[in-house]
Amino acid sequence: MTTSGAAIVAEGLRKRYRDRYALDGFDLRVDAGTVCGLLGPNGAGKTTSVRILSTLLRLDGGRAEVAGFDVTRQPDQVRCRIGLVGQHPALDEALSGRQNLVLFGRLFQLGRRRAGQRADELLERFGLADVGERPVTTYSGGMRRRLDLAAGMVLAPAVLFLDEPTTGLDPRGRNEVWASIRELVHAGTTVLLTTQHLDEADQLADRICVVETGRVIAEGTPDDLKARLGGDRVEVVVADPADLAAAAAQVRRMVDDEPTVDVDRRAVSVGVGHRPGALVEVLRALDAAQVTVADVALRRPTLDDVFLRLTGRGVAEEVAA
Repeated sequence: MTTSGAAIVAEGLRKRYRDRYALDGFDLRVDAGTVCGLLGPNGAGKTTSVRILSTLLRLDGGRAEVAGFDVTRQPDQVRCRIGLVGQHPALDEALSGRQNLVLFGRLFQLGRRRAGQRADELLERFGLADVGERPVTTYSGGMRRRLDLAAGMVLAPAVLFLDEPTTGLDPRGRNEVWASIRELVHAGTTVLLTTQHLDEADQLADRICVVETGRVIAEGTPDDLKARLGGDRVEVVVADPADLAAAAAQVRRMVDDEPTVDVDRRAVSVGVGHRPGALVEVLRALDAAQVTVADVALRRPTLDDVFLRLTGRGVAEEVAA
């Protein structure tokens, strides 16, 4: 695996806890200035991999580099070049937003004056300048997360690790955080993102790695992964259950493939590959056969479909578990 142009490289990472491996041959490459989304069931190894790459946990085998430095042999060099934002904001709510950022700057050994300057820069960058002097207790969920992102950027890291950054946020708060992440990447920061929200990965990630049992089992762009499922599906719901057989016959004739029939839902569905005109063709055929349609849809594969196919369970099940 070449490291040229890569901000993160992991080769054969192994980490054992007692009688099981949390990572067992984990490989990863993230190009500089991109977002990589790590998806996988609970216990798949996502958090363990982030902890190793951010030097919080020692590996038992393999090698890893972040920002060009070995995480085992050069951990101090790595720490100077990364930011880490966990699931829960690491903020002092009794302090103002600006005071929090100054505090982080001082902890990172910035001088008092430089810490203040950096706090002001980050408040402006993350759209918090007008509330910088207010206590964090008065902030909305989205504002707190943006402030947490700002704290992770105090040293202007080359690589930012985000562990489920929008957990617990409403749609508006999530959109605010997404916009901030896009701005960071646009400015050149590399992001490794773990998330349970597949729409989040779809929105933000240039590349996605699906992790299970401690190793990457699939990777590619969101569109690449969806394409592996065979393209789009047309689903037709008939008004009269007696028309199901006729609808299935017409659909089979139009797309030359065996459709799936759901009697309870009065539905017929079939894969149509990547044919944008398939929906119109099917509707014309059903109309010619005098089959009354109650509902029809062209359904494109989602990352949830990918997750289900690769891991055997949907994300909704995984979160509930």
